[in-house]
Amino acid sequence: MKDLIAVLIILLCAGCQYQTPSLQDKGPPELVVAAAANLTDVFPELGQRFTNNTGIRVVFSYGATADLSKQIENGAPFDVFAAADTIHVEKLEAQGLLTPGTRTLYARGRLVMWLPPNSPKAERIEDITRAAYERIAIAKPDVAPYGRATMESLQALGIWNQIEGRVVYGQSVSQTKQFAATGNAEVAFIPLALVKPGEGTYLEVDERLHQPIDQALGIVKASQNVAAARQFVDFLLGPEGQDVFSKKGYFSAKTN
Repeated sequence: MKDLIAVLIILLCAGCQYQTPSLQDKGPPELVVAAAANLTDVFPELGQRFTNNTGIRVVFSYGATADLSKQIENGAPFDVFAAADTIHVEKLEAQGLLTPGTRTLYARGRLVMWLPPNSPKAERIEDITRAAYERIAIAKPDVAPYGRATMESLQALGIWNQIEGRVVYGQSVSQTKQFAATGNAEVAFIPLALVKPGEGTYLEVDERLHQPIDQALGIVKASQNVAAARQFVDFLLGPEGQDVFSKKGYFSAKTN
């Protein structure tokens, strides 16, 4: 009996020794990034490249900039906030919700008027005043910076009052594009980054018609993965990251 007890004790101790290393070895952290909806086509590629380089997995939560900002104010467990403007990032910084010194520009967006394949043809933006354009999709100006830039542009062209009654509002630029893609609008004002090759036609909106769509980010102060978050930010601002942004339809942060 004593021999059996001794064997059991040895086996139990061996089991304890086996478990200890696995508890200590947690592996690379997983980053959760709150990302503006205009980034849905560029961040998957950037995230995969970053993971390949570092082994750190990145999970993206997309939405309208204002909505994501509100979630961070309410304690959402994000590590990085990549907005579609600078205002919301500055606001979070002023509230002490971002890690000091991490607010920075990472890209400048480009606004286009997108027409799906079956939409009436347009040679200039002012053509949307024609009756053929019954519904014009834009993102809500109060929550989406690209929506705000759209309204500024149409006001600058002097046609906002003529088309305002035909405007349908998306909660984000992704939803705005969906309205046009599904035939619920003849035209949509969206980021160039969301237009895929061969997917209808588009006219780029002159930047002089609206405030620059400078996009900023910051590391959330409550993040438990600040070191990994800094690596991700550095990657976005580095040559590889900026090259991807450029190819996807953004101006480089370095030119802002």
